[in-house]
Parts: sequence; C-alpha cells; structure tokens
Amino acid sequence: MKKIIFAVIAFSGITFLVNASQTNKNNDAEKAGVAVALAWLKINDSGDYAKSYAECGKIFQAALTVDKWKSTIEGVLKPFGKLNSRENIAAKYTTTVPGAPDGEYVIMQFKTSFENKKEAIETVSVVKENGVWKVVGYYVK
Repeated sequence: MKKIIFAVIAFSGITFLVNASQTNKNNDAEKAGVAVALAWLKINDSGDYAKSYAECGKIFQAALTVDKWKSTIEGVLKPFGKLNSRENIAAKYTTTVPGAPDGEYVIMQFKTSFENKKEAIETVSVVKENGVWKVVGYYVK
C-alpha cells in the first residue's frame, strides 16, 4: 500500500514539475511577446509604417504589400490622433491560431487611448520565427 501511495505522490510531483516548467515557458514567451509588440507599436506611433512592416513576420508580409500596409494603417490610425496611453491587459501563449500554421504565438491586447479615440483595444499577435518574435497580426477596435 505504501508503494502505491508513494507512486501516486511521485507521479503527482512529476506532473506538477512539468506543469510548472510549461507555465514558466509560457510566462517567458508572453513577456517577450509583449516587449516585441510594444516596440513595434512604438514604430507605428511614430508613423514609420515602412519600418513597422519590415519588422513583421513572413505570414504578415505574405498577406499584404508594404504599400497596402501603409495605406491601410494610415487610414485606420491617422483619424485617432496621437497616442495618449497604452496598457497591456492580456497576453496568451498558444501553439495554434486559426488560419495560420502551428507554431509559438502570443496574442495580446492593449487598452489604448488616442487623442481622438479615448477608448480602443489593440490586439497584436506575434510568432516565434527562426528564434525571434515577430508581429504577424494587428487589429484595433
């Protein structure tokens, strides 16, 4: 009986260690994703859309040209005016995203306030591409 209890406790301990290790990996990925997203958003805030496009991942660049990106993002962000504030409110690590190949992704949301749009939610997606986190999605609501 003691062997069975020990086996159950040992197995539970191993499961806990594996889950704790995975949680740490997810937290590290989420922190890295947020840092990359904030740096990328800062480029957009400056109006250098060609540079923000260049910083994006292959999935993003395959979906649209730099000229299409510039015209789209200018059309969306310009009416909002200057950035007032931005706060990360959520970040989630995942390995699957609808319509994209499996990989390591972080999807995050920012509560954002602009000069002419007091409340907005920006959603940014990043993927780990050749060991480097790259933006592959942006949506503002």
